[in-house]
Amino acid sequence: MNNVGSVSADMQDRPEQGPPLWLLAELTYRCPLQCPYCSNPLEFAEHKQELTTAQWIDVFSQARALGAAQLGFSGGEPLVRDDLAELIGAARDMGYYTNLITSGMGLNQARIDQFLDAGLDHIQISFQASDGEVNNMLAGSRKAFDQKLAMARAVKAAGYPMVLNFVTHRHNIDQIEKIIELCLALEADFVELATCQYYGWAHLNRAGLLPTKAQLDHAEAVTNRYRAKLAAEDHPCKLILVMPDYYEDRPKGCMNGWGNIFLTITPDGTALPCHSARQLPVAFPNVSEHSLSHIWYDSFGFNRYRGDDWMQEPCRSCPEKEKDFGGCRCQAYMLTGDATQADPVCSKSPHHHQILAARAEADLPQPPIEALTFRNERTSRIICKS
Repeated sequence: MNNVGSVSADMQDRPEQGPPLWLLAELTYRCPLQCPYCSNPLEFAEHKQELTTAQWIDVFSQARALGAAQLGFSGGEPLVRDDLAELIGAARDMGYYTNLITSGMGLNQARIDQFLDAGLDHIQISFQASDGEVNNMLAGSRKAFDQKLAMARAVKAAGYPMVLNFVTHRHNIDQIEKIIELCLALEADFVELATCQYYGWAHLNRAGLLPTKAQLDHAEAVTNRYRAKLAAEDHPCKLILVMPDYYEDRPKGCMNGWGNIFLTITPDGTALPCHSARQLPVAFPNVSEHSLSHIWYDSFGFNRYRGDDWMQEPCRSCPEKEKDFGGCRCQAYMLTGDATQADPVCSKSPHHHQILAARAEADLPQPPIEALTFRNERTSRIICKS
């Protein structure tokens, strides 16, 4: 792997750009589940190549030398990689804080012990719903819910922080009280109630996933009630509610700015400023061809939307541009076909009507959960051919 050039020299040449602090290693696009809101690219079936163990370790080393401190193992499902414990151990030896982001499918006590020995700091397990029927329907596995419950308990027993993630949408958000109660029963330390963000497969299924405003208001009220109750009891569980920006009038400061803190490496080694950027009409560099120093500081892809020179109006003259960075480039591209446009979430955007239309559409009767397009290789191949 090409690892040329002086990091210190690059940083001296570009003092205005800090190093990447958070590295997301998407080890694979393989996954036993078929969640219809997966953030993997729709055409993931075209991307079969995966970095070797040695290549991943070299990536970790280069990113650590640049300044990265936190490393997330993601996918797909990272547990399908047989070398996961070796990768965790290598990252730990380099001084990373390591986080495994998993569905729990493929996890067992032996692997939990193995990861603990390797120095893994943190395991986050995702659920699809608070009851087995909806969970398993969304996951596409009759065994998923029971497996997740068992592994959540095993992770807690192993001494890890209990971190649970529930992706909420119109088909499960009304279960928010039962979701929180399940998390408390599992003795969760942190719970991320992450309302769908509409990228990848979630964008394809947006009409069937976007909750109504009334559903979101109810979920927020229930969460706040539990927060107050837990605080009064001095309970350690922390509830984190992530709302969809489709019901905001200002965009989120996506990734804290393009190529500013976050660095994602996809299974085949393509380097991205965020996990959704692969869809953009930008040629992103690959770690098999360039050093991470070159990729982060010099490549066209990582410099394309840094700063504000790329901005059009209304972003260019907006006093909030240093706060929200013009919003999300991927969302702007998905909704307008032009990644330099203002994020349509912003009420100042000439394309904001698309967000208003999506909100109105959410109030209409929606087809059942079975009508969603589920993430699987067969569907991905069909999309690739269309």
